Amino acid sequence: MATLALSDIDKQTLPEVPGEAVEHGEVFTRRWVVELILDLLGYTSNRDLAELKVVEPACGAGAFLGVIASRISASCRSHGRPVTDAVNAVQAFDLLARNVAESRALVEEQLRDDGWELHDARRVASSWVRQGDYLLQADSEHRADFVVGNPPYIRLEDVPDDRMDAYRAACSTMGGRADIYIGFYEVALRSLRAGGRLGFICADRWMRNQYGRKLRQLVTREFSMDLALVMHDVDAFQEQVSAYPAITVISRQAQAGAVAADTTRAFGEAEAREFLSWYESEERRPVAGAAFQAAPLPHWFPGEDSWPAASPARLAVLEDLGDRFGLLEDVTTGTRVGIGIATGADKVFITDDPELVEPDRLLPLAMVRDTTSGSIDWSGSRLVNPWNSRGELVDLAAFPRLAAYLRQHSGALRKRYVAVKQPDRWYKTIDKVDQGLASRPKLLLPDMKLTIHPVLDEGKLYPHHNLYFIVSDVWDMRVLGGLLLSKVAEAFVEAYAVKMRGGTLRFQAQYLRKIRVPDPADIAEEDRAALADAFRKRDVKAATAAALRVYGLTELPD
Repeated sequence: MATLALSDIDKQTLPEVPGEAVEHGEVFTRRWVVELILDLLGYTSNRDLAELKVVEPACGAGAFLGVIASRISASCRSHGRPVTDAVNAVQAFDLLARNVAESRALVEEQLRDDGWELHDARRVASSWVRQGDYLLQADSEHRADFVVGNPPYIRLEDVPDDRMDAYRAACSTMGGRADIYIGFYEVALRSLRAGGRLGFICADRWMRNQYGRKLRQLVTREFSMDLALVMHDVDAFQEQVSAYPAITVISRQAQAGAVAADTTRAFGEAEAREFLSWYESEERRPVAGAAFQAAPLPHWFPGEDSWPAASPARLAVLEDLGDRFGLLEDVTTGTRVGIGIATGADKVFITDDPELVEPDRLLPLAMVRDTTSGSIDWSGSRLVNPWNSRGELVDLAAFPRLAAYLRQHSGALRKRYVAVKQPDRWYKTIDKVDQGLASRPKLLLPDMKLTIHPVLDEGKLYPHHNLYFIVSDVWDMRVLGGLLLSKVAEAFVEAYAVKMRGGTLRFQAQYLRKIRVPDPADIAEEDRAALADAFRKRDVKAATAAALRVYGLTELPD
């Protein structure tokens, strides 16, 4: 029964190691899930398993080991081997002495039930399972053809300092506030022999959050991401937990084809067999049923940035678009994505008074509220601008009204971090003003919206920091606006962005930069006209229809 230590379910620290107190929460993996993982890896009894090495990093009470023992037993029978030939075919670790004892007893019982002699079963069980910290074992202990299991997750801050330091030293991917399972992935992956395969059921948060960045980088550079089977709603464990689990299969080889799959609450033992049959078929056609949906991908998503989350069919479309089209931000077209100005003191630097300071020290400012209707309805906000056209702070002596106003608020301005750090530049805004940006046509997108909401500024306003902007040397901004208004563009953001309560999306620069677009010159004139017209009318349906034609798609899967 594999151990899953969940810091958000049960408070706990590291297990029974001398000098360390323990509270340990254990959640056991159901047998059919274990069977599925081993089948997906190809760890099956028709192979000569005595010649292969499987490692389980945290065996718990033996959920994986029981099935492994059964398969090795059947393999030895079919290959005419004594079970003792497999004495070195398994290496399992656990920190808890009681788990080691339970796992050994389980293996021994399984082998005895399969007809092997007691002394042979006991010898094998004793050899397979040992007490120890997997993350701190010598590399020679790890060499494996397969690594399987359900690694523990414990926040690093819940680990004693000396052990945390040892883990960080041993596992380069465990940066920031990582969960300990990150280290299990890293050590397991590095242990694989050429062609070796890892199969874990574990939280999938590492695929998207910040502390998983280095692990994603490792996988992308050195391994093949073969399968991500999301099982968030599946009854995969013998207790109900909110662990956001997924089965991941990763192999030590160049990245080849991959599979993205998702499940519903209806996914159980019978459905797992159906999925396995689909996965092993020669022609993996996209499938969508009541219990699971899956789609083949020509390869996994590259890079260390957050990997997308969407339905398998939509992931396949996004990957196809990623292969066929370039990124929105592109030096060849001069297309750039940015964020509006952060002042550090909006109450001082933003005003509705057109007479507050010298007229050339006031810059018309676009606020989120100005974009609500889908066109610019300027509310009259202005930025008190302390920057000149060369990107330098102005000499206050040359602007007496500006100087008087800023000195009136110098107490608040000097308390800001930027002012404490540079006291002689106490009246600067956090961001410099790019003087040319205000006069450029640009698309403005509010940070937080339920749907993508590009709005055209003809070149009259400077964006506030709650607005992201897109400028381009080549694009007709209405045509680009039509593309961005479409559900195709929104699908990119939705797949990568953080979704807030109520379904609100964050349309930040890092997500907008994930959008793929065609070369403007490749868009047919009738499609350019259709996109521009849809943008002018704020017609999302028409914009999506035109975008589908431009992208060469017949539909956008849900």
